[in-house]
Order: sequence, then C-alpha cells, then structure tokens
Amino acid sequence: MNDMIPPGNVPSDLVAEWQTLHRVFIRPEDEKSRQTLIKYMEQILFGLHEFLNSHVGVTEAIPLATLARSYTDTTIHREPEKKLADVIKDIINQIAPRAVNVASPYFIGHMTSAIPFFMVHLKAITAALNQNLIKLETSKVLSVLEKQVLAKIHRMIYNREQAFYDGHVQNADTCLGLFTNGGTTANITALWVARNRCLPATGNFAGVEQDGMASAMKAHDLERLVVLVSERGHYSLKKAGGILGIGNKNVIPVRVTPHHRIDMTELTRQVEAFAQNTTIRVAAIVGIAGATETGTIDPLPDMARLCQTHGIHFHVDAAWGGPVMLSDKYAGLLEGIKQADSVTIDCHKQFYMPMSAGMVYFKDPTALDRIIYHAGYVNRKGSVDLGIKTLEGSREASSLILDSALKIMGSRGYALMIEHGIDTARLFAEKIRERDRFQLVTEPVLNILTYRAIPGELKPQMDQAVTPARRRAIDACLDRINIDLQRIQREAGKSFVSRTCLKLHPDDAHTAVVLRSVIMNPYTDGRILDQILDEQEIILQSPEISKHLVSLS
Repeated sequence: MNDMIPPGNVPSDLVAEWQTLHRVFIRPEDEKSRQTLIKYMEQILFGLHEFLNSHVGVTEAIPLATLARSYTDTTIHREPEKKLADVIKDIINQIAPRAVNVASPYFIGHMTSAIPFFMVHLKAITAALNQNLIKLETSKVLSVLEKQVLAKIHRMIYNREQAFYDGHVQNADTCLGLFTNGGTTANITALWVARNRCLPATGNFAGVEQDGMASAMKAHDLERLVVLVSERGHYSLKKAGGILGIGNKNVIPVRVTPHHRIDMTELTRQVEAFAQNTTIRVAAIVGIAGATETGTIDPLPDMARLCQTHGIHFHVDAAWGGPVMLSDKYAGLLEGIKQADSVTIDCHKQFYMPMSAGMVYFKDPTALDRIIYHAGYVNRKGSVDLGIKTLEGSREASSLILDSALKIMGSRGYALMIEHGIDTARLFAEKIRERDRFQLVTEPVLNILTYRAIPGELKPQMDQAVTPARRRAIDACLDRINIDLQRIQREAGKSFVSRTCLKLHPDDAHTAVVLRSVIMNPYTDGRILDQILDEQEIILQSPEISKHLVSLS
C-alpha cells in the first residue's frame, strides 16, 4: 500500500514519530504555528462577523463542479503533509471563501443563520472539556447542570408549580426531557415513546420494545398503527415512521387550510373514522409550531382537546417556534403547547447555538421510562446516567452552551432577537406586496414567508388565461423562472433566498415553485431586503429568464 503513495509529496521535515506526535498532541509544532493560530483565532473569537464578511461574503461565485475537481485525491498519506500553520492558512484562504457565510445579513434563505460571537467561545470550551453527557463517569457536574437546564426549558413550556420542579430538577428517577443531536432525533424519540405507550405489554406479550412490531400488532389485534400530521410536517416524522416499524406511509399527511394550518375538520374526521375501525390505532397526532417551509402554527388548543378526547399522544414539533415562548409580545402564538405530551425544540435554530443540538420534553416525568436501555460497561441498572433514556450513545455538553447563553442573553435578550425576526418578516411581506413583479404566497406568522417572482409580461396573460391548459402552461413557466432566479442569485454569491414547492391553494392539483425567506439575522433590515429584491428584479430582466417567456409565447 505504501508503494501507492506518490514520492516527494511530503516535506522532509514532516515525519510521523513519537517526538513530533507528542508536540502536535499537546501544543502547536513551533512558534510560527502558534502565532498563526493566535492571529486567526483572535479574529474568529473576537471579530467573528467581520472575519466572515472579509473572507466569505455570502459565498464565492464558483460552480460546484469546479470545486469538486479540486477535491479528488483519495490517498491518506503515510507521513504528515503540512504543519498546523499551513493547514490554518489553507482553511482561511481556500475553504472559508468557498463556504457559505450564514452569518451575512443578506443570507435569508435557511434556518441556519448567524450566531452570537460568544457561542464560538462556548463551543471551543465544550470541545476542550470533551465531556460525554451519556455517562456520569465522563461528565459529572455537567450531567447535574444538564438536568437543571432541562428543568428551565420544561418550565418555559409547561410552567408547572414550583413544587413540581423542586421535586424533579435533580430527581434521579425521573426525566423532564433530553438533549439530543438535533430536532430529527428529538422527534424520533417522542414518537418512540408514543409508539411504546400505544403498544404496551398484555398477556404473554412483553411490549413492543421487547417483542417487536409483528408480535405487537398480533397481541393488540391491529393491522395498522398511524401518526397524523399536517402536510407541512417535517420530513423527520416520515423517518420516524420507517425507523420505528410503523411505516412511513402510515405517517399520514392531513390537508391544510389556505393559511397552511392543519384542517381541524379533516383531522377530526380522520380520527373519528379510525376510532370506528378496531384494527387501526392512532399512535400520535403531531402539531406544528413553526412549519419549516412557511413558519405557520397549527391550532394547538383544538388539537390538544381532540387528543384528550380520544386518548392519543399529542406531540408538538416546535423545533423552530419553541423559543418564541420567551417573547411576551408573541408567546400567545404558541397557546396550547403546554397541553402537549411531548415537545421538540432545536437549540441551533432560534436559540442561536452552533450546530448541532436539539431537545425533547415530556409532560409526564416518567414517560421516558418506556425506552430505558442498560449496558454492563456504561449506563448500568441502578445508575442515574442520562444515557439510559437516550437514542444517542455519545453526546457533547450542549447544555453547557445553552445554560451559558441564557445567562448571557436572558429571556429578554432572546425575545428581542425573535421579535426582530417576526417584525422584519412582516416588513418584507409589505415590500413584496408593493412590487408588481412579486406575489406574496404565505403571510409570515413567525419569521418565515414565501413568495414568487412574476415578470410583468406574464401578469396580463395570467389574467386572460381562460383554459386550465393555458393556466398550467403559465404556472410551469413561472416555476422555471423562479428556479433559475434562485439559482442565479445563489451563484452570484451576494445574497440568498431558498425555494420550495407549495400548493397555492389546498384544492390545487399541483404545487408551485416559490421563494422562501427566513429572517433570523438581527442585522437584516429593510434596506437589505430592498437590495435583495432589487437584485431579483435585475435577474428577471436577464436573457436566462427571458428565454422562458419566449418559449411560452
């Protein structure tokens, strides 16, 4: 194998031996490396946004195919290739300019956005401590702190009496929630608990967790187990259906109203129909508190009442919208969430933490007992390790970052950022309505909205389209225009919005390509939004867009 390594690629002073490895492991190789590290880390740690704007912009205008051709070497070299100083320079000069500056106020297309500068410090400290929160032997005080942080967020959601939290905050036998590696894992965990609650032990059947889905369905005389969620539900719920053996086809999308909230009439009809069929059981109903595509919020109080009436687990996916509860101004948007049996919240969304951390919370402090696992070398029976009730087998101390951030920002600090996002999204909606070349598709409930570009030449044709075939042709043309518009703007690297596909009306047979905006950055303002729309209007007049109009005519 060594013969396959091209000779002469490694500098003669770079050799893998114990002496050099020792130096690399405990400190920079030499003074030059140390100074380089200090130079760049000082910029990143204390001037993060200035550093990113200087080195990245939004992203460098270079095609992905061109980038891919620079990354084709598949050999792991036997000896070291570079010193730390050179590796850092490469990252700064070659990687950073070609990454995406999600911290730019012109980046308004995804839920990944700017983070406060202090988050980089906290992440660095967390990495340096390298605690594993699954086991007390690898975390100690961090596990104790994590239970405290979980109780704080549980209180934000459910707001139980003081005695409740005094009794559970450090109770080794109960669990108010879990930190996870993200919202997907959090949603899977919630539905895992709901599935096990729905298929308990009976007779000789030891429960679905032990005996599996085939035995569970037989023991409970069932043919199907289903989960109901709106059409705007996150795709992680489909994943949960596949992983848990329910089947992703049995995670059933329920139609939405013109406001993109779950249609309660249709949901009620489906629940009552399933209740009449003894071979089908509803394991859970999922309410959305901040839909990924539209930011909309389902009627949570109505959903909670329906679940209580039929004894169904009510899960709320508030991965996006959960932190809105910190805002006195907008907390009412999440009315009814405290009635949920479980709630998902993402830390790396509107808690503005670095990737990647999520959380799941349960009304019942014993709910997670349904998914307890032990191992002889870790999480032994009788231990109080947090990993007994988690899907992950290893997990960093994200709770330390959130705890620190809450102390630095306070609930009011977070509220100010969240309120800015919602208010600015509403301002953006007004600006879109004021321009003839754009159509607002979904009004912002939180800080997400969708719209589409419509060249002026097409508007009269849309008004005059009298046949369904002509209307479909125009809509198909608009789809191509919006796809190219989004691509051209993205590749230019000055600003960014994303795109998705939505039905413009629930009864439409087809979906339309729409542009999607997520306002998270506190420095995104009306002036920047105008510039983004100005750029899009210029693109609409380009030859790449005009060709679609020619083909339509």
